[in-house]
Amino acid sequence: MKPLIAALLLALAASPALAGDVVDTSFVKVQGSHAFNVRDMVMMDRVSDPQLSPDGRYAAFGVRSTDYAANKGVNAIYVLDLAGKDARPVKVVDKGSSARWSADGHSLYFTASAKDVAQLWRVDLGGKDGLNLVSHPAALQVSHGPLDINDYKLSPDGKQVLLSYEVFTDCASLACTEQRIEARKQDKASGTLYKKLFVRHWDTWANGRRNQLFVGTFGADGQLPAEPTLLSRGIDGDVPSKPFGDDSEFAFAPDGKSVYFDVRIAGTSEPWSTNFDIYRVPVDGSAAPTNLTAANKAWDAYPVPSPDGRTLYYLAMKTPGFEADRFAIMAMDLATGAIHEVDPKWDRSPGGLAISADGKTLYASADDEGQHPLFAIDPANGQVRSLSGAGTVNEFSLAAGKLLLSRDDLKRPADLYTLDLRRARADGAGLKQVTHFNAEDLKEARVGDFQFFNFVGWNNETVQGYVVKPVDYQKGKTYPVAFIIHGGPQGAMTNGWSYRWNPQTYAGQGFAVVTINFHGSTGYGQKFTDAISGDWGGKPLEDLKLGWKAALDKYKFLDGDRACALGASYGGYMVYWMAGVWNQPWKCLVDHDGVFDARMMYYATEELWFEEKENGGPQYEVPQNYEKFNPIDHVKDWRVPMLVVHSDDDFRIPITQGLGAFTALQRRGIPSEFLTFPDENHWVLKPHNSVQWHDTVNAWLKHWTAPEAASK
Repeated sequence: MKPLIAALLLALAASPALAGDVVDTSFVKVQGSHAFNVRDMVMMDRVSDPQLSPDGRYAAFGVRSTDYAANKGVNAIYVLDLAGKDARPVKVVDKGSSARWSADGHSLYFTASAKDVAQLWRVDLGGKDGLNLVSHPAALQVSHGPLDINDYKLSPDGKQVLLSYEVFTDCASLACTEQRIEARKQDKASGTLYKKLFVRHWDTWANGRRNQLFVGTFGADGQLPAEPTLLSRGIDGDVPSKPFGDDSEFAFAPDGKSVYFDVRIAGTSEPWSTNFDIYRVPVDGSAAPTNLTAANKAWDAYPVPSPDGRTLYYLAMKTPGFEADRFAIMAMDLATGAIHEVDPKWDRSPGGLAISADGKTLYASADDEGQHPLFAIDPANGQVRSLSGAGTVNEFSLAAGKLLLSRDDLKRPADLYTLDLRRARADGAGLKQVTHFNAEDLKEARVGDFQFFNFVGWNNETVQGYVVKPVDYQKGKTYPVAFIIHGGPQGAMTNGWSYRWNPQTYAGQGFAVVTINFHGSTGYGQKFTDAISGDWGGKPLEDLKLGWKAALDKYKFLDGDRACALGASYGGYMVYWMAGVWNQPWKCLVDHDGVFDARMMYYATEELWFEEKENGGPQYEVPQNYEKFNPIDHVKDWRVPMLVVHSDDDFRIPITQGLGAFTALQRRGIPSEFLTFPDENHWVLKPHNSVQWHDTVNAWLKHWTAPEAASK
């Protein structure tokens, strides 16, 4: 058991925090069995980025532990011998991430800081008789550039590496960018002049630099040159994309002679465009990149060349400006340029595309009726079959006829599993769990059982939801309810573990949880997902109402008179909307980063393509669409106590939305509180902030669902 597992803060749970209160986020050690809580959650080891060695024998992966005192996560790299009986993971890098195997499988490359600059490193683990995971040589730094390496990918033969740096595109060298950055720091004038959007994006103000793709060749000593070769020459865009792009957006051809990458050309239309295209460029940089998918004005991305180099597989959308359109798997004949869709009959939107060594099978994960499994797709006929069964597959790697994947569900965080592809079955029976991080902690921390249910929703169509029972559920008793509304809005509450909106944190506080995957959710077909656009307060609200009634009818342990509704992002929008048009069932509301005024949201946010698609055009062209379901127009009908949470660095839904809602609540005399974080974005990520968020939310829920409060 970890040395620090927290007790609940009883005083805080008894009553909401007062304005200006500082919440105690310290730990108190709990011995023995206890209900799962946020302090258990923030201290869990987070397993990610599984990478199979070329021979399939070893698994390399990342583990993020929490340094609570320092208020941050610490990334380490582990290796597990999959052939060893009772073998346990061995930490081979104390601080590093993004581990990738060398071509011969004897070494691992990874990124780690050197004098506050992210560099590429290599750790040599052994030879042909097996890797030495314990007494190997110290890691060797192989890059020495002046800028952070954002992402990288090794060539098939291991002789070269693709590198992404954020640079000024008119600079001829990395050193030039470094010099400009330093000069800017010395400038006593603090103003920045912008000439186009994005002025800011997600949680970062524009700095004039672009992620660009370079290639470096390893020397005889294994070192990279200080100045690699620029490949994305003349590209006004980010490779990979900001803010969440990664190495899945670029790839070497199998022969190593060319490189594929996707990018959205910025120009002056970037904030209202989803037109990514895939480019090809010679690996020596001797020619400018060539656009391979210019004909499609929607999203083309994530290139995966076939092993024989003849076909390029990738994902593509069909509707320009729509980020939640279905991704189709496309195949391009590189000799003729002919393109066809591989999976036209599969009504799911896949991600994480990969291909088998023989080129006969594609692999991808996708939301699917409350689960997120891994699928195998036959590129010859488009047939699709599930491989992993229930739960959520986050990432995967394949080599030597074997899959290594990370999987979690509503009752346990991610661990690694292997799957022999010769014995794979649709029910996931062939999965073998090979890591057991957090197992001891979960023996001590009790979690609640869950059950999915279906009901008749809007237009008599089937809609799905699930309930989570309180941790110490007893038959015959009733429990207060946390009714959670997911964000996106094109997303879903699935059978997966979360470190932000985790139902078990409420179940551990004695609440039952109900959530509904309303029209607009993913995993139920693209028509179902499309149904929310232009109708934010219509079909989804009808589903929420019918789902709430269905849950109360089916699960008698739900106390419908002691229920609070909670939501973030679109879920926060819905909480504001419900506050005016469906407030009867709720004893309290919790709104995190929600849209309060749809009109101002259009002009204050950054990704305008989202607003324009969801509302049928810019606000100045179709103002009536923005007013149709605008929460601000129903403030006169608000009555339910509300906790509002909004943070300074949220540029997706700016903080003035939350401040406006809090002003409305206070001016109307409705019991309300406002929690804000100066150092968080659309999410709350820092360990102490996460604890404070949960403690504040739980105190609010408990106060207003207490029998004495609920009876008023």
